Amino acid sequence: MAELPLRTRSVEAGVDLIPQGSTPSECCFVIEGWMCRHVLTANGGRQIVAFHIPGDLPDRDSLHLPHLDHAISSISAGRVAFIPHEAVLALLSARPNLAVAFWRDAVVDAGVFRQWLTSVGRRTAKQRVAHLICEMFTRMEALGLADSDHFSFPVTQAQLGDALGLSSVHINRTLQELKAEGVISWRASIVTIHDEAQLRGIGDFDPGYLELKAMAQPH
Repeated sequence: MAELPLRTRSVEAGVDLIPQGSTPSECCFVIEGWMCRHVLTANGGRQIVAFHIPGDLPDRDSLHLPHLDHAISSISAGRVAFIPHEAVLALLSARPNLAVAFWRDAVVDAGVFRQWLTSVGRRTAKQRVAHLICEMFTRMEALGLADSDHFSFPVTQAQLGDALGLSSVHINRTLQELKAEGVISWRASIVTIHDEAQLRGIGDFDPGYLELKAMAQPH
């Protein structure tokens, strides 16, 4: 993958990298920073459907779909690489093991979507926030980008609301409740988890759907 032709780009927070409905000819690879996928509605509403961190390919679907039904934007300042589709497809054709890895990544991505859908449809506000914090901490920890009890989560309360289907007021109230219970603290985009077991219990979080052990095993 590292030998593929690519162009890199540094981005500030809040930049639309790939608009909804576009027809990209390149894949976007996150090198540094946080990105998100989101869907814009006709009335201007926004639903964030995924957060992406270093190592992710947010628009992997564009390899096979003519139009993106969502947009990709930067949550924080960072750096991304754009790789031509034809180069990625040629590599996958030549290296079946990488094709399997891409397919496995897509399957895990679907599992994450199912959890997010369950949160919006069935979990309380407190459970939604706790589950998402647990998920992102677990993913960052697997990359070596989190310490034993804290990690950088550079999202605003409005962005959390767009991801969890809650208003900013409801998000603020829920975070204050978790802080008052001594479960977490959140200062300057750093989330500190004071009781991970309790946070997992509140969010009904089981990391099995992330398949981190399977992803780490050689194939």
